[in-house]
Amino acid sequence: LEVRVLVVCLHLLGGSMETANEVDPYKILGVTKSASQAEIKKVYKRLVREWHPDKNKNEGAEDMFIKITKSYEILSNEEKRTNYDRYGQTDDTQPYGHGHYGHRHDHFYFDESFFHFPFNNKGNREFADSKYALHFNQYVNDVVPDSYKRPYLIKITSDWCFSCIHIEPVWKEVVLELEALGVGIGVVDVGYERRLANHLGAHRTPSILGVINGKVTFFHYAVVKEHLRQFVEDLLPQRLVDKVTDRNDFQFLNSWHEQNKPHVLLFDQVPVVPLLYKLTAFAYKDYVQFGYVDQGLSETANLLKQFNINTYAPTMLVFKESTDKPADIIQAKGMKKQIIDEFITNNKFLLVPRLVNQKLFDELCPVKQFHRRRKYCVLLITGDEESYTIGNQAFLTFASTNTLEVVRFAYVYQRLQQSLCDILLKTKDSTPPPPQVSVFILERRNPAGKVLYKEVAGGWNGTDEDKQRLLDELERLQKDPSILNYDAMLPELNNEFASMFLIRWIYTAYDYISEILDDILHNNWREMMPLLSLIFSALFILFGTVVVQAFSDSSEDGKSKPKAKEGTKAANGSPGSSSTSSRPPKKNFVEVTELTDITYTSNLVKLRPGHMNVVLVLTDATKNVLLSKFAKEVYSFTGSLTLHFSFLNMDKHSAWMETLLEFAQDAMQIDTEEDDCDRHKIDYTGYVLALNGHKKYLCLFKPVYTGEEGGSSEEEGPGGIHHKLDRLGLWMERLMEGTLPRYYIPGWPGLDKITGPK
Repeated sequence: LEVRVLVVCLHLLGGSMETANEVDPYKILGVTKSASQAEIKKVYKRLVREWHPDKNKNEGAEDMFIKITKSYEILSNEEKRTNYDRYGQTDDTQPYGHGHYGHRHDHFYFDESFFHFPFNNKGNREFADSKYALHFNQYVNDVVPDSYKRPYLIKITSDWCFSCIHIEPVWKEVVLELEALGVGIGVVDVGYERRLANHLGAHRTPSILGVINGKVTFFHYAVVKEHLRQFVEDLLPQRLVDKVTDRNDFQFLNSWHEQNKPHVLLFDQVPVVPLLYKLTAFAYKDYVQFGYVDQGLSETANLLKQFNINTYAPTMLVFKESTDKPADIIQAKGMKKQIIDEFITNNKFLLVPRLVNQKLFDELCPVKQFHRRRKYCVLLITGDEESYTIGNQAFLTFASTNTLEVVRFAYVYQRLQQSLCDILLKTKDSTPPPPQVSVFILERRNPAGKVLYKEVAGGWNGTDEDKQRLLDELERLQKDPSILNYDAMLPELNNEFASMFLIRWIYTAYDYISEILDDILHNNWREMMPLLSLIFSALFILFGTVVVQAFSDSSEDGKSKPKAKEGTKAANGSPGSSSTSSRPPKKNFVEVTELTDITYTSNLVKLRPGHMNVVLVLTDATKNVLLSKFAKEVYSFTGSLTLHFSFLNMDKHSAWMETLLEFAQDAMQIDTEEDDCDRHKIDYTGYVLALNGHKKYLCLFKPVYTGEEGGSSEEEGPGGIHHKLDRLGLWMERLMEGTLPRYYIPGWPGLDKITGPK
């Protein structure tokens, strides 16, 4: 009875109700019953632009826009269109259908969820609000890093948003489908999380946006299932999956050596790459190269015959070093995400991968954990010339017959990983030695680089004697791990794929430009003003900087450089520092300013937007050693105009460091083993803080060397303290890439008010 009274009230307030049979989708779109899908889509796009309520201010624009959207939903689906042509009505299960799903009144479609709206049960939130609700810290610490592995679809809503009711049925249906495929889902209630909504740039409800690789993209089309699904698919990079046919299969499969990755082929009968497969390719893009074979094409007949593919069910093959025979295979009519994830996870690496960066080394040869079994890595040091091919192939053959689960095989090219090979081969001469072929058995002991190892005597030429010696050593290792009688500190591996950064940057820039053009086409000018203002401001700053730099360079030709500011510490640096950055520094020294109560405001609190201050924490006793090491590590980054370098003396300002990390609760989790009452005992010497004064967040570098693991007293003294900054160069690279965790704080603590005794 209450429901009927409410419906009658709505009828009296808003006017007469319309039934589904009174709406003719053909008349609304202005097309004939013989119109093709391409014609219907073309007309629909034109009408949407014409009648969108944000652009058309006529009284009936919103009502007409809803009719157009509903009509296109019917005619764009062949099953729904056939149903309407035959019976003059739509399927009752349509998201915006009338039937039992609800009634249409004036500008909105109301469904059963309306009667659970806050009018009758205040505070009762929708199904997605309780399960997928996002908070600011959760978004920054969880969603943004996870968006580099899968895209997120986020809805911005509020309790009293009437338009949110209109999109709710479609949202529920899309969430159920996309979440099963691996898409992340989030809901932001403006009433509870206005800070997060503002951070995302969402200034209206309802809004729908996507997040991928930390980048936010807004959805601008009518809220129908097909559009939302296409929106998520368009978020993904365009070069994830290669189309493979009989013409390029050899080239695709044989690129495993160059890319150092397994290759996966999916055989299916649909002409387009399934969204599930694209999402999988994005999640594992750093490990596996993906290809797709359309079984319906005549150009793939040889592939189907070669690998004996059953055309009645999707088939997935993974190829490693052998391109003639797949290393693993799965086939299922219902290819689910869990099945594919397990299949790819079990085949992430080649049988004998090449160590091309530190990340791959960490995963292949993990650090020993007390709660896990020991893990050993058999490492072949070899060359990439043709003369080494026989020995390298013999090593691969030996690895393929290995049955020990605790042993992983890998190899490095001595020419490309010279510093690592020099330590294992105990080469101290500055002149690079001739390439040697040797085999080592390693066990990593800590993340700082310490390993126990043993060299297999006799080198490696791939002979039967070499294989037998290695087999004997592995059998001895199972009985007595103490045969690894040498230890060393391995350096960070060179990133051999770093040269591809420019290519990745070009692809990223292309994606950004495409998004901006899309925004221009689908936003009104009021929405575009902030974006246009940002673009013109960036161009003004860019050209202004170029002009000023040109004049300053010409004026400095005949003049000496001005003296450094008083209180500035200069440390010599050399281009041959351990950092891997390729940025050309502008100076032959590093300016490092002490952070005091005098320089605190200008160097941090009022730091210009986009600028960061990298602060080294030290003491009087470690000042000279750490500053020298700090200068070498950050020297290659001094060419950046947005980076400033400072140091903080813990003997003077210890309380400030503790206060700052108390604000950043997430950052304090790295010291969970310390009791709260003993937190003042933490030694912050060697910590490095990247402080963004404008956005109020920090990134934290924790020293990799602590003097533990049986280090000598000499190493723990001032002579070995510089090891605390051994991996600062890699951390700086991640800082510039924007991939470090960020810890937001409500405000900067005053340095003068909490200064410790001097």
